[in-house]
Amino acid sequence: MSSDDLALVVLAAGASARLGEPKALVRLVPGPSGTALEILLAAGAALGDPLPLVVGGAAHAQLSGVVPSGVELVHNRAWSTGRTSSVRCGMELRPGRDLCLAPVDVPLVPAGVFAALGAEWRRQGRPERGWLAPFVERAGVRRFGHPVLVGRGLLLELKAFPPERPLHALRAQASPLLALAVDSEAVLDDLDTPFDLERLRARSR
Repeated sequence: MSSDDLALVVLAAGASARLGEPKALVRLVPGPSGTALEILLAAGAALGDPLPLVVGGAAHAQLSGVVPSGVELVHNRAWSTGRTSSVRCGMELRPGRDLCLAPVDVPLVPAGVFAALGAEWRRQGRPERGWLAPFVERAGVRRFGHPVLVGRGLLLELKAFPPERPLHALRAQASPLLALAVDSEAVLDDLDTPFDLERLRARSR
């Protein structure tokens, strides 16, 4: 994949109030490179973006000391208004590019899923107003997850969005609205509580 067409943006600005510690910094596997943020960035490298972007917020000071080299960190000072404001930061810092939005709440997405999403995006012609999400199908039911890919033209709609407006409102304006079947339940993860943390640690073993 060309480094010019798709930017990796990791959303890590929330307060992690229910978890009790910054989600990006929790350790899912022992040893170096085992935090949620490090694992997600390593997998996201499959997109080929030479300078991934991490959008921090409540824990920005802590993130600034641990973000790996070759990764840009930006402080979303409006983080408390919601995730849409973080996506807007990504759009402003990666103008004219399609974005792969990867919430740190979903940290175990494998590299193969990132690669498959990137390949499908290119196969679809990099639709300017497109939206592409992965899904897992079980018993005939599709369950959609993350990361999602958003076209550069559709992202411009965020300029008119109040920061508290939910991101699914942007999805409703997508054309085309695309989906890709994947075989990894990790796209459905939600790292939100201490119970979730133990569950994901168990999966990582």
